[in-house]
Amino acid sequence: MTWVQAPCFTEVHGNGLEGAALFADARGDFSAWKGQVQVVYLDPPFMTGEEFSLRMRVGEKGWETGKEALVLPAYQDKFSSKAEYLALLRAALENARELLNETGSLFLHLDSRMSAHARILCDEVFGESNFVNEIIWAYQSGGRSMKRFSRKHDVILFYRKSRKQFFDITKVPLPRSENRSNHMRRCVDENGRTYRTIQSGGKTYTYYDDEPVYPGDVWADVSHLQQKDPQRTGYDTQKPQALLNRIILSASRPGDLVCDLFGGSGTTAVAAAQAGRRYLIADISPLSLSVTRKRLLETGLTLHMPCDGREIHMEAEMVPGIAYHDVRLTDYQGKDEQVQGLDNVDQWSVGFMDNGVFHAQASAARRKHTPALPDYLQLPQLRGTPAILIVDVYGNRTVWIYKED
Repeated sequence: MTWVQAPCFTEVHGNGLEGAALFADARGDFSAWKGQVQVVYLDPPFMTGEEFSLRMRVGEKGWETGKEALVLPAYQDKFSSKAEYLALLRAALENARELLNETGSLFLHLDSRMSAHARILCDEVFGESNFVNEIIWAYQSGGRSMKRFSRKHDVILFYRKSRKQFFDITKVPLPRSENRSNHMRRCVDENGRTYRTIQSGGKTYTYYDDEPVYPGDVWADVSHLQQKDPQRTGYDTQKPQALLNRIILSASRPGDLVCDLFGGSGTTAVAAAQAGRRYLIADISPLSLSVTRKRLLETGLTLHMPCDGREIHMEAEMVPGIAYHDVRLTDYQGKDEQVQGLDNVDQWSVGFMDNGVFHAQASAARRKHTPALPDYLQLPQLRGTPAILIVDVYGNRTVWIYKED
């Protein structure tokens, strides 16, 4: 038997209906989804002038101890001029507006560097009357400055597509803070329910302790990801899922389509999938798509991304069974790469090729709780050409098809 490296652009996991991740930047062609998206979340570069990376653990030992890892370039946040940056941002905003349906919302996440310029752009693209909120995400992590007040917040600009906007704040209740009610009078009604009252402007306001409260436009209750947070993927500038949960749950309904044109570590897709939403994720970085793919392997996923065209050596065995073939990966060698052998394999799947599309039937990936790859994956005896798809630690994606000798 022989495994032959083959071109591949699209892979499908499950029924493939829950979402799609595209290998394209924020200025790509998304016309197929025009008017179908309920929420667009954009977390673009902040124009920091820095380079950001992915810390990729390598092999079983690397995932067990965290000591063996590669630091790989994820994306550059460098622009030749402010005009170049604003052109990228405008293109993303225009794409977002085209994608949104009439009840949809945009959430643009930036910091103090470019948020004022972004507000003007959003007014131009979406209209001043469609501005909803300037959300302040305040956090405590990061360094401290003695030369100025420490910069401890990001800005999320919230715009609607039209007056038909859907928004349900009751989906994101908060626990009532005891500190906020200390200045109020405490009472108990005839049913034994505790409530607080306060007088203002000649009116009495009543708040029951068992009634939920809802977020304002300053979010100080969502923490940055700590160094040992289990959500961490090693991808720089990763945002906490709690932040995306609040956005997605309040501005969309189950089954709605959520879009992120700067996908990064894939948190938007994960939050959408767990909330029962569909997702459309795009990023220009192969490492971004690799990290996102791993986080979504248990969901239905369609991934559009060119395979790596370099010649790579791969060896695998396929042992026929009654209902399944046992497929065992035995070697993987990339040319001129620091990591060789099976330590270079971060994710792999077995499936079938059909008209150039890889249909996954079983998948495995290295994670903290599964640092070792399984000895084999089982491939059902279905009609089609058996195939193997591998994503290595560098984000390279390659496919091999099975041919009889």
